[in-house]
Amino acid sequence: MTDEKASYGQILKSSSLMGGAAGINMLLGMVRTKFAAVLIGTTGVGLVASFGAVQGLIGTLAGLGIQSSAVRDVAAAVAKNDDQAIGRAVLTLRRICWLTGLVGLLATVALSPFISQLAFGSDQYTLDIAALGLIILLGNLAGGQLALIQGMRRIGDMARANILGSILGTFSTIGFYYWLGLRGIVPALVVLAALNLAIAWHYARRVPVPPVQLTWRQTFIEAASMVRLGLVFMWNGLLLSAVGYITITLITQQEGLQAVGIYSAAFALSGLFVNFVLSAMGADYYPRLTGLAHDPAAMNKLVNEQTEIGLLLAVPGLLATLVLAPWIIQILYTQAFTPAVELLRWFVLGCLGRVISWPLGFVMLALGKSRWYFLTETSFNVLHVMLVAVTLSTLGLVGVSIAFPILYIGYTLAVLLVGMRLTGFRWSLAATKMIWTSAVLFLICMVLLESLPFVPAMTLGILITAAASMVCMRGLVRLIGQEHRLTRAIFLVPGAKWVCER
Repeated sequence: MTDEKASYGQILKSSSLMGGAAGINMLLGMVRTKFAAVLIGTTGVGLVASFGAVQGLIGTLAGLGIQSSAVRDVAAAVAKNDDQAIGRAVLTLRRICWLTGLVGLLATVALSPFISQLAFGSDQYTLDIAALGLIILLGNLAGGQLALIQGMRRIGDMARANILGSILGTFSTIGFYYWLGLRGIVPALVVLAALNLAIAWHYARRVPVPPVQLTWRQTFIEAASMVRLGLVFMWNGLLLSAVGYITITLITQQEGLQAVGIYSAAFALSGLFVNFVLSAMGADYYPRLTGLAHDPAAMNKLVNEQTEIGLLLAVPGLLATLVLAPWIIQILYTQAFTPAVELLRWFVLGCLGRVISWPLGFVMLALGKSRWYFLTETSFNVLHVMLVAVTLSTLGLVGVSIAFPILYIGYTLAVLLVGMRLTGFRWSLAATKMIWTSAVLFLICMVLLESLPFVPAMTLGILITAAASMVCMRGLVRLIGQEHRLTRAIFLVPGAKWVCER
């Protein structure tokens, strides 16, 4: 096997492990979504989204971005075979996660009346929001354990933790919704956070960490480097949470809580598959790219490889979501969510931009260019809020979804320019062809679905999706070689070998 095929194979190996876990999570997420739609309705789905936005906003602020920056520190120490650096990073991470989590808990409880008034216009949900503080503490602790597992590139353990957490979380969430209805939303979130912490702690204990001695003074000194980059992660996460919160608040004020449920359903479904692909690839990609930070040419090669693999994996599923949106909404939700179909299609167009820009966005992080990352992410999160405000007021609820692809066109161009400046990055010929072909296919499908009657539009859309899926399958086999175990698995599908060898 050539070095190039081996590199593609490494990407597919880690992607297949995390992809299997993400696939199971995606299916279980669909189950949770269906039960939520039936048991708590559009209002309940809207409440879940609102609580999630509040939790994300405060949790991101409390976490200081430590979990994300620690992945880089641990991965860099592992690449240098520095046991002492690994031990110091892990101990520092665990101590800081406890401190920041406790601060987040206390702050949430203290501010709960104000947050309830701000988010819902009354103090009706004060106790529910106070309970979110416990979720923030548990989430902080779990995030620290998962950062250790990812930094050490123990992809198998990450996959197992994700699967187990999703299975247990699904059963507990459905149980609380059935038992308590709308009043079961917050207890379900608390139990889910506790389960995730227990599972993450179990797998983190299996990671061999060199023992080190650190005073609390030394801990804070060690934490300084994590915090510097972590603050940038935190700021970006805070902006993302703020965008989500502001979007939901604007929709609530202008369209009502049921419209929030419609928006949340469409946005969650659009991200379901793309998050599956990106999480499958990202677990190993970030620490691997960090290990190549000293070699710009090698970084650029890996970014192009990741872009190609990402498109080959994501395009079939995204096209299918675009075309089959009416059936997907009907199956996973109820008739009341039918207006989400149009939103879902626009969100899917934006998700294609996410897949294209995602590998490039990690270049700034792997190089530790916190200022570049800060400026880029801040600019486009502010732009997102502006686009949402304008399109919501002029086009109604669907305008929020139209803003999404507009945002990612600009973001993709921006991270490309930054990559060119930092590492001399250029998309390879193969990646460029894939990007343009994918964009044209998506636009053709969108035009067909919007302009033709239902039956011919769906027929043509399904045919295009099937053809694109076969081309993507052939592309994967070509990149990784016929001796790869994934290729052998693909060939078990009837007709797959014939398609790939034509």
